[in-house]
Amino acid sequence: MAIIGTLVKKGIKIRETLEQEYSNPVELQKAELQKLLIHARNTSFGKNFNFNAILKGFKQSGNEFYRLYKDSIPIFDYNKIYSEWWRNCLDGHENVCWPGRIKYFALSSGTSEDSSKRIPVSGEMIKSIQKTSFRQILTLSKYTVPNQLFTSGILMLGGSTHLNHHGTFFDGDLSGITASQLPYWFQQFYKPGKKIAKNPDWNKKIDEIAAKAKDWKIGIIVGIPAWIQIMLERIIQHNHLNTIHDIWPDLCIYVHGGVAFDPYRKSFDRLFAKPMIYMETYLASEGFVAFQAHPNTKSMRIVLNNGIFYEFIPFNHNNFDTDGNLKPNPETVLINNIKEGTGYAPLLSTNAGAWRYLLGDTIKFTSKEDSEIIITGRTKHFLNLCGEHLSIENMNKAIESVAEELNITINEFAVAGIKNGTLWAHQWYVGTEERIDEQLLSLKIDERLKALNDDYRVERGAALTAVKVKILPNIIFYDWMKEHGKIGGQNKFPRVLKNENLLNWEVFLKEMLLNS
Repeated sequence: MAIIGTLVKKGIKIRETLEQEYSNPVELQKAELQKLLIHARNTSFGKNFNFNAILKGFKQSGNEFYRLYKDSIPIFDYNKIYSEWWRNCLDGHENVCWPGRIKYFALSSGTSEDSSKRIPVSGEMIKSIQKTSFRQILTLSKYTVPNQLFTSGILMLGGSTHLNHHGTFFDGDLSGITASQLPYWFQQFYKPGKKIAKNPDWNKKIDEIAAKAKDWKIGIIVGIPAWIQIMLERIIQHNHLNTIHDIWPDLCIYVHGGVAFDPYRKSFDRLFAKPMIYMETYLASEGFVAFQAHPNTKSMRIVLNNGIFYEFIPFNHNNFDTDGNLKPNPETVLINNIKEGTGYAPLLSTNAGAWRYLLGDTIKFTSKEDSEIIITGRTKHFLNLCGEHLSIENMNKAIESVAEELNITINEFAVAGIKNGTLWAHQWYVGTEERIDEQLLSLKIDERLKALNDDYRVERGAALTAVKVKILPNIIFYDWMKEHGKIGGQNKFPRVLKNENLLNWEVFLKEMLLNS
């Protein structure tokens, strides 16, 4: 069991995992916040918000430390913290929000913004991401896997490790930054290797992987579903295989994240000859939040003792407006006061200089005792034209159910709210290579959503007058991403199209129609 043995020898022990397993979550988080505040108390941010005064609250009983913390520091979204603080890091200033100079910035446009964001990535954050990754590998002891897996390689398909140099800093894809910083001892397990990983040309990188695949012994693959599927199909085609197991017989685990995997499951099953273990991760540009800690679940365990302090804003009309914007003075709760089944928007304070930072995702807790969650969407990625409150979670479940009922494969989809006369309609764009009647698909999606969401069902009899479906080949979605510089890496197609993204998409489709 080479890789686990090496992890233990290198000091990546199970102690921290056991510490979370058997400790009070809020005590772990209290200690984490205290460490963050102590470390950053002499930064410009720490002095401005008087971290030393906040730290005195840790001597007092109860939640006085948290009252001081949230009363002293405002909530930041990306635009606010960038304009007021992070942009100074880009000019080479030190000790802005985190000690020292920030050398790396992860480029992240998410799925709701057109322009790229630059998220600071400190050396401490890189180490935290690595430690959480290794902790997930150690959980493989809970799975039934063949012994040869632990002597196999791990193929991580991310962004290019070629980073853009801007004089005082580098920027690039987070997966590229972390891959370029892998510890020396781990490189014997890592594929495709530094040379191929550095190639910024996505198609050439995939061709190189396809050509070298026969020389590798792969047991685990890691990456965004859409791009992993394209890579596996290219390897199979290039090497004239029936399935990927013809070339990698020890492959048994796929680690995924970024989007719901269920819409891709049928496509992936066709690429494999053996049952696979699918493991989900929650790795954002701001930090490694959670991972699937044990088999037979779709939940992920939040990591509470590795460089991130969490607060949770109930995702409701008291705290967010109809466009998903945060209202003034929202309610926030700590990990010990969350409720299972309630939607929350997480706030992160991290060892890269994010403080009370609104991540933009929405989650639900499936287990308070084990701090386990599922991702339900984005704060601004839902449709609420007339009170239907349609979430990405609803959309994913509907697509999965309808694809199963009709025995078709749907990999990509997106939904937009549009005017329908004086009222409203939902326009669905569905990616599939199979022949299916658009009206039938519209009817089935509509029926499923009515069963899933009472608000949607009510509005379908009132202001939401139509559900329209346009079927497209999957390549259309990937071509749009390519045109917008979002091919490969951690990029994914937005499930809800609004504002500039919707306009760009409509123009793109018209141009494709004219050229076809």
